[in-house]
Amino acid sequence: MANENYGASQIAVLEGLEAVRKRPGMYIGSVSRKGLSHLIYEIVDNSVDEHLAGSCNIIKVTLEADGSCTVEDNGRGIPVDMHEKGVPAARLVFTTLHAGGKFDNNVYKTSGGLHGVGSSVVNALSVYMDVEISRDGHIWHDRYERGNPVLSLEKGLLPVIGDTRRTGTKINFLPDPEIFEKTRFNEEDIKSRMHETAYLNPELTIEYYDKRGEEEEHITFHESEGISGFVRALTANSETICDVVHFKGESDNIAVEVAFQYTSDFHENINGFCNNIFNSEGGTHITGFKTTLTTVINSYARELGILKGKDVNFTGADVRNGLTAVISVKHPDPRFEGQTKTKLDNQDALKATSKVTNDEIQLYFDKNLDTLKAVIECAERAAKIRKSEEKAKTNLLTKQKFSFDSNGKLANCESKDYSKCEIFIVEGDSAGGSAKMARNRMFQAIMPIRGKILNVEKASIDKVLANAEIKTMINAFGCGFSEGYGNDFDIEKLRYDKIIIMADADVDGAHIATLLLTLFYRFMPELIFQGHVYLAMPPLYKAIPARGEEEYLYDDAALEKYRKNHKGSFTLQRYKGLGEMDPGQLWETTLDPRRRLLKKVEIEDARMASDVTAMLMGNDVAPRKTFIYNHATEAELDV
Repeated sequence: MANENYGASQIAVLEGLEAVRKRPGMYIGSVSRKGLSHLIYEIVDNSVDEHLAGSCNIIKVTLEADGSCTVEDNGRGIPVDMHEKGVPAARLVFTTLHAGGKFDNNVYKTSGGLHGVGSSVVNALSVYMDVEISRDGHIWHDRYERGNPVLSLEKGLLPVIGDTRRTGTKINFLPDPEIFEKTRFNEEDIKSRMHETAYLNPELTIEYYDKRGEEEEHITFHESEGISGFVRALTANSETICDVVHFKGESDNIAVEVAFQYTSDFHENINGFCNNIFNSEGGTHITGFKTTLTTVINSYARELGILKGKDVNFTGADVRNGLTAVISVKHPDPRFEGQTKTKLDNQDALKATSKVTNDEIQLYFDKNLDTLKAVIECAERAAKIRKSEEKAKTNLLTKQKFSFDSNGKLANCESKDYSKCEIFIVEGDSAGGSAKMARNRMFQAIMPIRGKILNVEKASIDKVLANAEIKTMINAFGCGFSEGYGNDFDIEKLRYDKIIIMADADVDGAHIATLLLTLFYRFMPELIFQGHVYLAMPPLYKAIPARGEEEYLYDDAALEKYRKNHKGSFTLQRYKGLGEMDPGQLWETTLDPRRRLLKKVEIEDARMASDVTAMLMGNDVAPRKTFIYNHATEAELDV
């Protein structure tokens, strides 16, 4: 039950709000679309914490027509009485970093959002924030502009704008364009997160509204099956080989809940959450589950005689082959790596998850022998495939050395300081030859490839490793590769700090770039996650005025701007391919670090990225057609 004595005395202050506007990435990860969405998540997480405390069952999230966002809940309402610091508690929450009820264990047993950390950061990064708090029979009001309060206090308290019998908090905020690259919220990101939150809290209802279009969109998210329903949703497009396994328990005051299911897909999909926060980089709770599952399955395999005395145990990757799982823990004192909570760091979470998994999964398998045998069969099949592919790796890769480019295609750089080296992957001998002449030989390597590489989403591992272009890249990068049955990838061995895809600015070039990104994402994902993969941005046009300096234009928007601002006539040259540029032009537009434009490839949502990659690059045509149809208006056409 929630502590009804939730008042100003329970708002603890650790330090003042400083430097948030100067260094927003420290608090929300980035100022891109991901960081923008994080503003909503911080406020919603606080409302979810009220739900976990037993005081809230409805959260309303509205993307307003003016670009702002409103989050409203029916919780207890943030305390409004006077704090010992001499200001109303609510104002302290919104203007002081690390001020909130989450630091008082009597108020919240577990929490994901840090009531005040998130709220104050969102306040600091917004043009304005408008707050209405319903509690104690009144509606209390406060307003801030770029983090600073603008309303005068009435007898030391917030202004009262009405009376009410209800309780709760309503926050409306407008992201600051001085901070963020773009300020339009992405509805798909928000809906995905709200749906996820509903799965994790089966007794919570989230009402989502989007008022920005011609017709208002309204979705009610309520998932009474909880994480079992979550797993079913994740495996909806796969062939399942058993029903969802679900269990929960508690150890050392840490609640653990797990749901998983096996499919015929040859990869694993494990999603970890702590106090409703998705941990994209995993953490100790994931490690505890993985280790214990592997131990239990090997123990059963030997008990059933499937593994004989001298047989080697199944590896963790064998056991997790085809596994989709959701692991959710509720921890009274979570420690995350970074404010955006991407990885859980508590060792006691590992122990608690291991104990609950060990106890509960054995109880389940003892009663469901058919499911156990199906899981062991998956591990057997994965082990056989792994062993055959290890032989394929040895035969295809280990005999080659770094001087593999006997045909002279790779033009390596001279420097051995890998932190300064970069490699350009260029399609075609013409563009490759021009790039080799244009580059700085000291730190820039050029690797031409022949047209479109193999689509690894549709190909078996032996075909992938037999592909000459892919073998060349794997050996050039030096860090190996990873896939579903093992991991030979070592990012520390990477020979280039930047891997730059340099393709023509047309449909074929986009296809080549997509195939390369699919390869990197499926077989060398750490290259992307650790920020080593880039897209070169060669210009589309060159404007040659009758008078004045020539200017390169990188897209159609730049061309329109040039036409509006340029006075006088000019000749426009359209580059249909990199091969049309001479070495001097290629250097100054695309290779010169002082003048070039590069796009870093980032993954904001790993689960969504995996699903979209499988849909767009896989064999199933119908979902791909639907996706393309729904997103056709977002496409950039090459005309």
